[in-house]
Amino acid sequence: MKHVTDLLRGPDYLKEGWRTLRRPGLRRFVLIPLLLNLILFSALIGWGIQQFDLWMTRLMPQLPDWASFIEWLLWPLFALVVLLVLFFGFSVVANIIASPFYGILAEKIAEQERNEVSPPTGWRDIALLVPHSVGRELRKLAYYLPRMGALLLLTLIPVVNLVASPLLLAFGVWMMAIQYIDYQADNDKVGFRDMLRWMQTRRSLSLGLGLPVYVGMLIPLVNLLVMPTAVAASTLLWVRENQGSTD
Repeated sequence: MKHVTDLLRGPDYLKEGWRTLRRPGLRRFVLIPLLLNLILFSALIGWGIQQFDLWMTRLMPQLPDWASFIEWLLWPLFALVVLLVLFFGFSVVANIIASPFYGILAEKIAEQERNEVSPPTGWRDIALLVPHSVGRELRKLAYYLPRMGALLLLTLIPVVNLVASPLLLAFGVWMMAIQYIDYQADNDKVGFRDMLRWMQTRRSLSLGLGLPVYVGMLIPLVNLLVMPTAVAASTLLWVRENQGSTD
């Protein structure tokens, strides 16, 4: 029963995250990466439309005539796989670009939650954060790419791909949680492996947050708003679930 409750708490954090973005002092850390990601997203959509048919042709198994009736069941599944790769690829690049802003956004929200006060953040502070922020994003990529690559290879194997495709989608949900929880974990000087162990002890809660984020990331333009909302939601989750904990 607790697992079901935790799954439902994840979307609640996302709703509260959206409301949190309206707090004073947060606007520029939302609007600047939003503009940068809008430019990136427009370029990606144009390229993805050109490549979609080619990817679907390679993913769809060659079925005998007598089994062609199940093609209508497989097509949506593999279309979701293509969308996963496309939009998760967008989120990876977009988060690298926006990581200094999202790191500060998470820090400001955490300070408000903890009733802490820090000096105003200037452009110099943001610039100094770039090397560390990009490095942390690359650490997430080092975790993500081998696992995603293995699952993608399995989707190319007939019959096996019927199991691999749902696993790929589940991994995408898990990565959404990792992506955004990591911002405040990093601010709190928690190592990547320690953060993963923390999330594994709260797997249902993490997946409950990752699932609506994942779905939102598949919706064009909505995904641009989902990203800062997910930063806010995951920061609230991290701070509140860590209260009184030494994790």
